[in-house]
Amino acid sequence: MKLLKAFLIVIGFLAVGLGILGMFLPVLPTTPFLLLAAACFAKSSKRFYHWLLNNKWFGSYIKNYREGKGIPLKIKILSMGFMWVTILTSSIFFLDNIYIRILLIVIAIIVTIHISLIKTKKNEGL
Repeated sequence: MKLLKAFLIVIGFLAVGLGILGMFLPVLPTTPFLLLAAACFAKSSKRFYHWLLNNKWFGSYIKNYREGKGIPLKIKILSMGFMWVTILTSSIFFLDNIYIRILLIVIAIIVTIHISLIKTKKNEGL
């Protein structure tokens, strides 16, 4: 049982790390990794679970998603804009493989649809 808890804690922190990267890399989603971390911590460590939910940078992602409050419009626009600029720049200037280009465009379309379908939170700034 202790081995499982330790494994879940390690996975939780890896997910937090990927979530942090997702804050800066438009292709990498933040919220799913933070939700995974919350699930891992909920099963393994109340201390880490409460730390994550009450963290000033991460907590709002999880709370807003779980409560169905949505994402502020400015964040939606910025995240989709950065994602498309990054993917198009990568596809045009850095990738030679047509299949990778197509894959990135398909991922961008799917992420755009997903973000568009999430409820828009009103009266929130950046």
